[in-house]
Amino acid sequence: MIRIVMSKEEVLAAIHECAAQIGHVPSFPELTKLTKVRRRAIFTHFGTYTEALRACGLERTGPGYEVSPREMFLDWAGVTRSLGMVPSMGDYGLKGRYSVRPFLRCYRGWKQVAMGMQEYIQKNGLEGEWGDVLDIITRFLETGGKRGWTSGAGMQKPTFMQDEPVYGDPLMHPVMSHGPTNEMGVLFLFATMAQELGFKVMRVQAAFPDCEAMRRVEPGRWQKSRIEFEKESRNFLAHMHPAAHCDLIVCWIHNWKECPVEVLELSKLVRFSNG
Repeated sequence: MIRIVMSKEEVLAAIHECAAQIGHVPSFPELTKLTKVRRRAIFTHFGTYTEALRACGLERTGPGYEVSPREMFLDWAGVTRSLGMVPSMGDYGLKGRYSVRPFLRCYRGWKQVAMGMQEYIQKNGLEGEWGDVLDIITRFLETGGKRGWTSGAGMQKPTFMQDEPVYGDPLMHPVMSHGPTNEMGVLFLFATMAQELGFKVMRVQAAFPDCEAMRRVEPGRWQKSRIEFEKESRNFLAHMHPAAHCDLIVCWIHNWKECPVEVLELSKLVRFSNG
């Protein structure tokens, strides 16, 4: 008997294999051209292709792909948290994953976005996880929409010098004096800690994944680990890497709650200076 519909596991495996083959998250036409997956299998198990990709830990973005309220919130809230204040349209355009269009369609204006995000936090009971962002939004709305630095009461935000380099928080580390501000900094910090963390690096490359290393899993027993370096773990999703072909994400900040890959967050393993 010929099976008409593939199983859910077969669909997920086919999507991962297709992504690895073409080097990016496949569009639905690409998937059906290169695999045996058909529309009926997607509809039966997931409802939409977007949900199938989400089940794989993958995501397609860009023109023609709808951004869900949850995705908009997570990205907007992440930008707000990193800035310490409600982002302007320009701020979000520079730091956000999406364009401002989905927000404008949903909230009918940029000034209404903060109010909509406040309602989303309260409606979904996210005050615990996103309490700091809720405080920023509340202060923003209480001051009539005035944006300001929130890192210290009564303090004026220092002038940011555009032409000068930026450093992370001071560290108490024998080799690296400040926390990494980019992916290369994460790679370097990992290299200084690799031995104590139980890794022996075999290869570092420009292609995905960034690194292959042997990892001590038990006394006298090692296994190969495919490693991707990211400043923030969520960047793995933004770069559309196939999760099935990575064993470990090494990052400075872990901010991807639903991450399907093991994460090593270096900021939790070093001591910070009080300076």
